[in-house]
Amino acid sequence: MSTKVSSFKRYSQDHFVPDVSEDTAAQRRLRGQLEQIDYTAYASNKEVVGAMLGHADAQKFQRIAVAAASARAQWVKEALAMSEKVHLDAAQSQRLADLRKAYEELTEVYEAMRRMVERGYLVYRSPAAS
Repeated sequence: MSTKVSSFKRYSQDHFVPDVSEDTAAQRRLRGQLEQIDYTAYASNKEVVGAMLGHADAQKFQRIAVAAASARAQWVKEALAMSEKVHLDAAQSQRLADLRKAYEELTEVYEAMRRMVERGYLVYRSPAAS
C-alpha cells in the first residue's frame, strides 16, 4: 500500500497480522517465523547495500542533494524560459518532463539513501569518525 506525499511515494508497512482465533503457541511460533523472515531481509539488505555502497557520509549526501537542487533549478529555469512563448511544442513539453523526472529521481535517491541509513543497511560515518 502506498500513499502519495507530494509527487513521491511513501510505502507503509503491510505485514501479515496473525489470526487472533489461533492458539497462543501457534501465534508465538508464527511471530518467531516472521521475525526470522524480517531479520533475513535486514541482513541481506545490510550485506548487499554495504558491499555496493560502502558507507554514507556528509559528502555523499551533499553530492546527491546538490545534484537534486541543480536538476530542480534547471527544470524551473527552462520552464520559465519556455513560458515566454505563447505555445509550447511537443519537444519542449517532453524536455520539461525529462527535467522533472531527473529531479524526482535524484530526490528519490536521496530519500532512499537516508532510509538505508535509518534502517541500518548503510553505515553513516560522521566527519569526526572518518
